[in-house]
Amino acid sequence: MDGVAASRLGGRDLEAAAAAAGMRLRVFPDAGALYADLASALLCEVRAATGESRPCRLIVPVGPRGQYPLFVELCNRQRVDLRHVHLFAMDEYLDWQGRYIPPEDPLSFRGFLRQNLVSALDPTLGFTPDRLVFPDPLDLDVYSRRIAEVGGIDACFGGIGLHGHVAFNEPPSSGLATVTAEDFALSLTRIVPLAPETVVMNSIRAAGGDIAHFPAMAVTAGMADILAARRIRLYCDGGAWQRSVLRRALFDPPDVAWPVTLLRGHADYAIACDASTAEPVWG
Repeated sequence: MDGVAASRLGGRDLEAAAAAAGMRLRVFPDAGALYADLASALLCEVRAATGESRPCRLIVPVGPRGQYPLFVELCNRQRVDLRHVHLFAMDEYLDWQGRYIPPEDPLSFRGFLRQNLVSALDPTLGFTPDRLVFPDPLDLDVYSRRIAEVGGIDACFGGIGLHGHVAFNEPPSSGLATVTAEDFALSLTRIVPLAPETVVMNSIRAAGGDIAHFPAMAVTAGMADILAARRIRLYCDGGAWQRSVLRRALFDPPDVAWPVTLLRGHADYAIACDASTAEPVWG
């Protein structure tokens, strides 16, 4: 199916086309239902690990975000044991010198997860801040090392950026070296310059379009740790801006120009979106 044909698909037609292309897609009526499913999926991972008396090891995003209040409410109300849960955040913004932006910055993913997840969970459930791990620009290997220490990742949850980044695995843009799909799939935690499109899009969504003061760098989990997860689940709530890249994720062959396409060969991979994002790219 070519890009033009795919762009005209929406709703159930998109689900059927994805299935025909060997992809799993679920379409939810709205963003609220999408977040509820993601919160439920997180809780199912926790309960499955509890039932098997093993650690629960998850990579989690800050985008989408709407699942966290729902997950916290479920855990607190149902008195879910979280003593065995290890969470690995995908990425974080950096300042111009390659250091974390302060957690007090409204853009900080560390600040968001500490406030809306760690601090919001009832402390008697047993989750402790040391089991929320971020990629560290001053110790790039600690992320993969911590994953190895707990026995690997059960499930990676995330979203998709405008040009196909997962975490901040931006398409390679250097004119000095060629990065193959095979090399990119093996990429580790690293510091990345954010593409201009990412800065513009994220500044519009999160900072009132203040491009001049928006972070231009980030530290990201590499594709190797993401692809090594036993399950990968991507959730798309972007509406109009995400319609085209969703179709690339579903139908395009693997290509470093659209990093999300490198996930297509994973053994247990699925995408979910809301109905608005499933609408055709072109009316």
